[in-house]
Amino acid sequence: MTPKLRTRQSGIADVEVGQNVMVVEPSNLYGCYLGDDVFVGPFVEIQKNVSVGARSKIQSHSFICEYVTLGEDCFVGHGVMFANDLFKQGTPDANAANWRRSQIGNQVSIGSGATILAVDICDGAVIGAGAVVTKNITRKGIYAGNPAKLLRELP
Repeated sequence: MTPKLRTRQSGIADVEVGQNVMVVEPSNLYGCYLGDDVFVGPFVEIQKNVSVGARSKIQSHSFICEYVTLGEDCFVGHGVMFANDLFKQGTPDANAANWRRSQIGNQVSIGSGATILAVDICDGAVIGAGAVVTKNITRKGIYAGNPAKLLRELP
C-alpha cells in the first residue's frame, strides 16, 4: 500500500483589515487583524489572535505566532521569529491556554533574523539583527546579542 500524502492549502483566511493593506503572496495569514497601511512581505505567516498596528511593515520569511500584538509604525525585518510556547516541560505544549502573550509597543524596529520570545517590548525600542529577546524590554534603547542586552539608551 502506497502512503497517502495529506496537504492543506496555505493562503489568507478570516483576516480583518484596515485601509490600504498590502500582502505579497505567497503568505499564510489567518484569524488576524492588520491595521491601516500595513505591509506584509512574501513567505510570511501570521497566525490567529495577532493584531498588527497601522503603518507597520513585516518583511519576508517572518513568523508571527498567536497572541502577538504589534504596535503602530513598527518594522519587522526579514526572517524574524516570534515564539509563545516556552517549552517549560521540555516539549511543545499543545494547550493554547498555556501559551504566553507578547505586546510590542509602537515604533519598534526588529532587525532581520531576530527571535522574540513571549515578552513585552516598550515603545521605540530597536532590536538588532540576530538578537534573541528573552526578557521584557522596558527602556527605549538599542538591544542586541543572545540574550539581547541594552547597548545604549535612546532619547
